[in-house]
Amino acid sequence: MAARDQHGPQAPWGDAFQVVGKPHRKVDGMAKATGQAIYTDDIQLPGMLHAKLLRSPHAHANIVSIDTQKARAIPGVHAVITGADLPTRYGVIPWTMDETALAVDKVRFIGDPVAAVAAVDEDTANLALNAIEVEYELLHAYLDPREALERGEPTIHANKRGNNVSKQVDLAFGDVDEALESADLVVEGDYSFHGSTHGAIEPHCAVAQVDAQGLLTLWSSTQITHYVHRALAHVLDLPAHRIRVIQPSLGGAFGGKSDPFALEFVTAKMAQMTGRPVKMLWTREEVFYAHRGRHPMQMHYKTAADKDGKVRAVDAKILIDGGSYSSFGLVTTYYSGQLLTGPYAFPAYRFDSTRVFTNKPPCGPKRGHGSVQPRFAFEVQLDEVAEKLGIDPIEIRRRNYLGEHTQTVNGQRITSNGFLECLDKVERASAWKERHGKLPSGRGLGVAGSMYISGTNYPIYPNDMPQAGIQLKVDRSGLVMVFTGGNDIGQGSNSVVAYLVAEELGLELDAVRVIAADTDLCPVDLGAYSSRVTFMVGNAAIDAARKLRKLVVQALAEKWEVPEQRVRLVGGFAVDLEDPERHVPSREAFQLAEARFDTLGSTGSYNTPTLGGDYRGGTIGASPAYSFTAHIVEVEVDEETGRIRVPKVWCAHDCGRALNPMLVAGQIEGSVYMGIAEALLENHDMNRFGLHAGPSLLDYRMPTTIDTPEIEALIVESVDPEGPYGAKEAGEGPLHSAIPALSNAIFDACGIRLRHLPFTPAKVLAALREKRAREAADASVSTSTSSTPAV
Repeated sequence: MAARDQHGPQAPWGDAFQVVGKPHRKVDGMAKATGQAIYTDDIQLPGMLHAKLLRSPHAHANIVSIDTQKARAIPGVHAVITGADLPTRYGVIPWTMDETALAVDKVRFIGDPVAAVAAVDEDTANLALNAIEVEYELLHAYLDPREALERGEPTIHANKRGNNVSKQVDLAFGDVDEALESADLVVEGDYSFHGSTHGAIEPHCAVAQVDAQGLLTLWSSTQITHYVHRALAHVLDLPAHRIRVIQPSLGGAFGGKSDPFALEFVTAKMAQMTGRPVKMLWTREEVFYAHRGRHPMQMHYKTAADKDGKVRAVDAKILIDGGSYSSFGLVTTYYSGQLLTGPYAFPAYRFDSTRVFTNKPPCGPKRGHGSVQPRFAFEVQLDEVAEKLGIDPIEIRRRNYLGEHTQTVNGQRITSNGFLECLDKVERASAWKERHGKLPSGRGLGVAGSMYISGTNYPIYPNDMPQAGIQLKVDRSGLVMVFTGGNDIGQGSNSVVAYLVAEELGLELDAVRVIAADTDLCPVDLGAYSSRVTFMVGNAAIDAARKLRKLVVQALAEKWEVPEQRVRLVGGFAVDLEDPERHVPSREAFQLAEARFDTLGSTGSYNTPTLGGDYRGGTIGASPAYSFTAHIVEVEVDEETGRIRVPKVWCAHDCGRALNPMLVAGQIEGSVYMGIAEALLENHDMNRFGLHAGPSLLDYRMPTTIDTPEIEALIVESVDPEGPYGAKEAGEGPLHSAIPALSNAIFDACGIRLRHLPFTPAKVLAALREKRAREAADASVSTSTSSTPAV
């Protein structure tokens, strides 16, 4: 820094950006790589107790009685609680609060928490769990969503309707029936998407402590600090200002930590009861049962098209297996239909989605929440339309391009749209024109496209306050502290905030420090979900930084007696653009501004404009900007064994502007990896009793480096007019179309349509047998016809 102070700024004035758009390491990258980062389980407090949960062995049962006397008598046990101690219902969505921290009257899936023990160590806690006696009255268990839809006795959750429906949405836009009757072609089919889980490396963990003044502090591996704070106040009946929630470093989430969970309430309650810190760390098996993963869906689609390939209408009927509790299910049900209306223009569209409860681990949001499954069905069906009409699969997608600065059929506002460039990039990179339909038997290429939100207009609980807030504090040393409630779950959101503040204030990155996800220190942010953080927190950071920059520039302009437009903050200096010899280090500029305006700092915020259609549910799925993606997958199918191999995937993603191209490429690669994994290997399944088929990373198959295809990440920058420096999301959108592109590639390779996930060797072989049987039957008919004597 001394050399820079002496010689002045070195950056060229003509560069549009000094930080944004350039590759940088994450601000926490070295701490994580060297083991210095502190995760929740790393927290060790004096006198800390360890808590464990007793979980139900039954999928559906009434709780007749619980006897905890023997457990309480074990030496080293400090507390035992049951549902009676935490009876208040909660849920992340205010209208669907149907969970309790511990089951009160009945259990609804194998693994449902029933009681908890806090002891001096985990072994003692586990010993006490075994001493708890629970009497159950077994009930019929629903493991098939269709049975849950058709049968209502017994209900999983008591309701006035007397059924197991969690949420039903039936919306229509335009005259779907007329389009289906008059179209040149209608393709109809059934598709299914299986369940999958997140597979984050770090299990759920929480540590609670109550201090001498009665302040409850909870450290949790959560991605929704603010909502956990609200839920704790609600369930514990504590004033919110008596609770502090902190998210330490997080070892992955992908949506799996976006609910409040039992361990957060249980540790907090036991810390209150015992006066000692309490930690609960879940085993990998417990993480599988807590779940909140991808919803299985059974989908029936009809697509009507003209002979030139223009889509006339889409009609969808979807049955969603929600598992045992609501979680984000209300939103899931809407997302399953609302988010399909791009990147293609639909003149008419209808969807009827029904989410039902079953006696399985509860489903929730997983990367690409609610829209990955319908995207799979529709993109495969669109490929079938192209095949029947003799149109190239990329060309049919171009012909139905939605456009930019327009509106979808269901009222979603579209700003920037780089989908055509995405198609162009993957087409060129994969040599599609030269290779599609021309590779040897067993090898093929498939394409698909998609659209996803950059945050949602729906703030979960209705309010007019900002969805994201930022506070800046300036030190006389030149350091700027950024306080954000945003949750960095590994995607690099803290880094993005640092880049934006450094860009606006003309600082080197080492002069910006980020404090995040601490409800005592940071402004409210709603959490890391729906790909909202870059867009919303990023805009809030720019808002705060520009307010601060204005003060600094004004103070310098007055000091130098020049117009404010001549003052620029860049490269760690404040510079007179017309007299570059006149410059001061940023710290001196900050000191001057502090002397002029008082203690230096600022706040910033972001809230979405009014968005969405004017109908019930019209705001759910409405976003200030949408990302667009195109995938091409190359596949090899062994027709003797049914084994599928993916050598390479090309993914072009329109992220608006890449604030850090290296981070964007990493998000694209991670999304592609996860999509291909779900299609070929992963399966979160239960046996006929509701017991998980394999709740461990040994049994739940995920790709290793050997199984992972080569991934070519292609960044498209449409520069959104409302994003921070034009940025949009990049963390979830690049997953969606990887799965249907794989299915379409399999068709190109060997002529079979795989419509039901996952794509196992057995399904491949079965489809090949059906294909050969059809071909033999067609050949027989053809031979019979040709041998018939002419009349």
